[in-house]
Amino acid sequence: MTTLVIASGNAGKVREFAALLSELSLDVQPQPDGFEVEETGSTFAENARLKAIAVARITGCWALADDSGLSVDALGGAPGVHSARYADSDSARIERLLRELSEAGAHSDEARAAHFTAALALANPAGEVVLDVEGLCPGQILEAPRGEGGFGYDPVFFVPEAGLTFAEMPHSQKASLGHRGRAFAALKPKLRELLVNPAG
Repeated sequence: MTTLVIASGNAGKVREFAALLSELSLDVQPQPDGFEVEETGSTFAENARLKAIAVARITGCWALADDSGLSVDALGGAPGVHSARYADSDSARIERLLRELSEAGAHSDEARAAHFTAALALANPAGEVVLDVEGLCPGQILEAPRGEGGFGYDPVFFVPEAGLTFAEMPHSQKASLGHRGRAFAALKPKLRELLVNPAG
């Protein structure tokens, strides 16, 4: 079985990735304890590539990294690659986002348009990126949180296609409609092909 190291120290993310890849017969492992990669890229794709390369080189295994976040049109694409560092906690991040949208005068649905992006990068054991994909989920930012599930910006990210926020969706629906689910749907057939024929 091929070992695939997930370039993350977040146990929840490692579990989520393992579930998304469950039919591929991979031995999914977290990155080494205490290992951190500085995210200096200006795009989600650049950050995913940086993490995949670093983790593949340190472990000598295949490595899969993601970088994802929220981009809000009225805020010039912010928080973007700084989504996780926008404030100290989920509630503080949401509070800052809603405050900045209000200050920008963004009150209509159109003015509050936003999208989540997930970029995935796969590096081989030599530390070369052999695959990268992106998934997008369009939506809009509500004026107040709704729903109990999810994490991060999920309670204020409304998906018109579903009529629900990410925090109101059952896990299976978020997995299929969400940015990460869409990125994995693009990744899996290519990853399966690589595992069958690693040289080609």
